[in-house]
Amino acid sequence: MTQPKDEEIVFRSRHPSVPVPDNLTLPEFVLKDAELYPNHVAFVDATTKRSCTHGEVVRDVRRFSKGLRSLGLQTGHVVVVILPNVIEYAIVALGVMAAGGVFSGANPSSHSSEIKKQVDLAEAKLIVTDERTYNKVKELGLPVIIIGEERVQETIYWNELLQTSEQSNNIDTEIIVKQDDLCALPFSSGTTGLSKGVMLTHRNIVANLCSTLFSVNQDFIGKITILGLIPYFHIYGLTGILCATLRNKGKVVVMGRYDLSSVLKALIEHEVHFAPIVPPILLGLVKHPIDEDLAKLQLRSVMTAAAPLAPEIYEEFRRKFPQIEVQEAYGMTEHSCITLTHGDPNKGHHTAKKRSVGCILPNLEVKFVDPDTGRSLPANTPGEICVRSQCVMKGYYKNESETAQTIDERGWLHTGDIGYIDDEGDVFIVDRLKELIKYKGFQVAPAELEGILLGHPSVKDAAVVGLPDKEAGEIPGANVVMSKDAKESEEDMIKYVADNVAQYKKVRVLHFVDEIPKSPSGKIMRRLIKQQILENITKSLSTQ
Repeated sequence: MTQPKDEEIVFRSRHPSVPVPDNLTLPEFVLKDAELYPNHVAFVDATTKRSCTHGEVVRDVRRFSKGLRSLGLQTGHVVVVILPNVIEYAIVALGVMAAGGVFSGANPSSHSSEIKKQVDLAEAKLIVTDERTYNKVKELGLPVIIIGEERVQETIYWNELLQTSEQSNNIDTEIIVKQDDLCALPFSSGTTGLSKGVMLTHRNIVANLCSTLFSVNQDFIGKITILGLIPYFHIYGLTGILCATLRNKGKVVVMGRYDLSSVLKALIEHEVHFAPIVPPILLGLVKHPIDEDLAKLQLRSVMTAAAPLAPEIYEEFRRKFPQIEVQEAYGMTEHSCITLTHGDPNKGHHTAKKRSVGCILPNLEVKFVDPDTGRSLPANTPGEICVRSQCVMKGYYKNESETAQTIDERGWLHTGDIGYIDDEGDVFIVDRLKELIKYKGFQVAPAELEGILLGHPSVKDAAVVGLPDKEAGEIPGANVVMSKDAKESEEDMIKYVADNVAQYKKVRVLHFVDEIPKSPSGKIMRRLIKQQILENITKSLSTQ
């Protein structure tokens, strides 16, 4: 499993390498063999029961791709998609890619200023959204395609665009899209600071799907129903739910928003087999009081990723649902999935130990590096996790300095996470070098919230850290130094931040302090601040 390479200690998968096709784009790869399952439902809306089949997905990807070219979309042009989870989402994303464009998903709950920032950074040429979100983009000066029943003046109507492109014969549909062309530009805070566009090629995602799906039992092709609740603009939703399910000809039960009773109803009504979820949903199922409902579940396994799973929740879930397998995965936007806990037992695949994030996927190389010396470390020794493979992003869009900080000259992607691998090849995450806060799976960059706080005239200094939270994984907490004549209360400052960011980025705890501790080099000492905030919370609870 280990081998020295120029004195480097490199770990590889315990499973054999898997082939990656050289000539297929991502849409071609995931839609391959759809003609064998034309009438199988690919997506069904959990609430309205609207659905589309694998045959209709192929047809509408082709129509949308053709429609985009008729609007002047050229190879490499970015299309920002601001939609909730809808049955058309995969058609939109794959249609953009099939047209040679670059799909960039955005959170529809984002503040209009955050959407503008992404549109500007991506140099987008077109926006796809719905009537509810249109007000956030109407001033951006770009053509807008609207999906849904509502018509909006001065926009392009989705259904009409598809129908027109179907009838038109004069649009050149012979678009040559290469595997090393960009296909997606998700935005990530990466290992540092503010949001950056992550350049992913067709090959990046095809290679990752080949590695991730290596253990899928062929008997399950065309027969698996998956809960589609994770946001599709998130890399986990795009690759792990939409692309993986289309590739396996399964069915996605599309849910736009989370509330426990709706999730439970969807799981039972649609006989869902597999549910990729975040820890708060796991917690909700654990605390659900009606056991008769739970007895109707057909669920075989759940997978958590995108946020750390608290050991208490894991243990409670295993006690309540001994028949449901709990899988964990580890990955990042800049690479997609890196490890997986469960393979196919019919193929003799190993199941990872409890609390591990699994074993290294086929085709990947992983090493664990001492953050201070840069030396690679042996098994059972915590270090920064670095990964090298065909899945590593091309870089951050127009940001060479951040790219160089994340991908070194030998092609290793530095994740910013601290972990180790044991003698059996199971990987454990123990800490995070990076400052990113994971609130219910969503990335929150402390630098962004600090920038908003520092923009307030009464604020002299501020620091934001992630605080452990049983339900959310982590919540943003802030220490703020106010000017001497400031009149605002801590509650006022919490509201000030909330008024300027998406709901999931809100600061949940805020304390006024005399100073922000910093290292001699001027770096905020976040661990110390985290400790201070937690001590303050403990003190205030003990005096109540």
